Amino acid sequence: MAKAIRIIILLLILATVAQETWLARSRATAWQNTLYVGIYPIAGDASGTTQRYVGALDADSFRAIDAFFEEEAKRYGLTVWRPLSITVAPPVAAMPPAAPRDANPFQSIFWSLQMRWWAWRNDHIAGPKPAVRLFVLYHDPAVNPRIAHSVGLERGLVGVINAFASPAMTGSNNAIIAHELLHTLGATDKYDPATNLPRFPDGYADPEQNPRHPQEYAEIMGGRIPVTATQAETPHSLAQTLIGPATAKEIKWARP
Repeated sequence: MAKAIRIIILLLILATVAQETWLARSRATAWQNTLYVGIYPIAGDASGTTQRYVGALDADSFRAIDAFFEEEAKRYGLTVWRPLSITVAPPVAAMPPAAPRDANPFQSIFWSLQMRWWAWRNDHIAGPKPAVRLFVLYHDPAVNPRIAHSVGLERGLVGVINAFASPAMTGSNNAIIAHELLHTLGATDKYDPATNLPRFPDGYADPEQNPRHPQEYAEIMGGRIPVTATQAETPHSLAQTLIGPATAKEIKWARP
C-alpha cells in the first residue's frame, strides 16, 4: 500500500510539472511580449583566467544575442518590438548536476527534474524571474581545449551550456548560447550527429541557392556553414548565422 501511495504521489508531481512546463513554454513562444532570458555564468574550472573572465561578464557581453533575435524576428515579420531581453546574474558558485551518458528515458526524466530543482535553488536574479534560464559554464581553453556538449531543455526552459573563457571566443560562445536557447523554445538540431554536417535542406541557411555550395551563412540549428557537400565550417559569430524556415516554424515564428 505504501509503495502504491508513493507511486501515485510521484505521478501527481510529474503531471503538475508537465502542466506547468506546457503553460510556461506556450507563453514563451506566443511572442506577444518580450521573452526574458537569464544568463547565469559559472566558472567551470579553477583557472584564474576563467575566474577573471566570468567576473567581467555583463549585459554587453551578450548584446549580440539580443540583436540577432531582433533582426531575425523582423525578417519573419514579428510585430513584438523587442523579442528578447537578457539579464546577467551574479556568478553561480554551485555546479549543475551532470547529465547522464547513454541515459534511458527514466534517467533522463530524473535528471531533468534534478536540473530544474537545482536551477530554482541557484536563481539569484533579483526581482521577477526570467522565463528561460541558461547556466553557462566557462572553461579556460589552455586547461580544457575540449569541452562537453551543451544541453537545452524544452521541458523546464533551462539550458546548461559549455563555453570558453576567452574574449576571442565570445562570438562563437554567443552562437552556442543562441542555439541552446532555441532548443528550450522547441527548435530541433538540424545536423547529422555522426558527421556534424548540416542536413539538407533544413540545416542550410539558403537551401535554394544555386550552386548549393559554398553557403554564406550557417542555419543556427544546423550549426555550421556548409562549404562543400562533405565540409562545413564553424561560424565565428552570430553575424554568420540565420534562423531557417523549419526552425522558425518550430518556435512559432512562421506557420507550420
